[in-house]
Amino acid sequence: MKFTTVSVSYSRKFNLGDYESLELGCSLWAQVEDGEDADGVTQFLYLQAKTSVKQAAMPVLRASEFQISKAKSSKKVSGDINESDW
Repeated sequence: MKFTTVSVSYSRKFNLGDYESLELGCSLWAQVEDGEDADGVTQFLYLQAKTSVKQAAMPVLRASEFQISKAKSSKKVSGDINESDW
């Protein structure tokens, strides 16, 4: 039985305005057994890492006046920032 380790890293930098930024990242690893779909595991890990970064960033972005005004100007919607805005 052969094991392979798959790792994925995802990071994103958010502009908060006034020369401030927030950089968040997440790295995940998984053991893949012989016969398992390594590409599927990699894609799953990527989506999990991306979701984790988004969830960690949302409270800060919701409090950022720069991000609120940016979301309002790019989409003519109500004032709350949604994950789909980025």
